[in-house]
Amino acid sequence: MLRCVTLAALLAAATLPAAAQMPRPFTAQTLRGELVVTQPPEVLLNRQPARLAPGARIRGADNLLLMSGAVTGQRLLVHYTLDLSGHVLNVWVLTPAELARQPWPATPEQAATWAFDPSSQTWSKP
Repeated sequence: MLRCVTLAALLAAATLPAAAQMPRPFTAQTLRGELVVTQPPEVLLNRQPARLAPGARIRGADNLLLMSGAVTGQRLLVHYTLDLSGHVLNVWVLTPAELARQPWPATPEQAATWAFDPSSQTWSKP
C-alpha cells in the first residue's frame, strides 16, 4: 500500500512541470498591451487610465494568480481581455515565448481586421 501511494505521488509530481509548460490558449478577443497597476482597481493600460473589472484575474508568467496589489507600480507586458463595460477582465503576464509571437493586435480595431488562427495562436495582417 505504501508503495502505491509513493508511486502515485511521484507520478503526480512528474506531471507538474509538464502542465506548467503547456501553452496558454488565447482567444481572438485577447489584445496585447502594457499594464501598470496604479492603485487597484485603477490601472494604466497602454499608458491610458483604465479600471479592473470586478472579479478581474491577473495570471503571472507561471499562470498562477497574482493579486493586483502585489504588482502595483510594475510595468507588465500582457495579453488582456475586456468585459462588456470596457473594464479589464483577464490579464496574462507574457512569457518570452508568448512575447515572441508577432504580430499581435493591440487594439480592438486591429483584432477586427486581422485574421486569428486559434490552433497555432497566430495573427496575420490582411
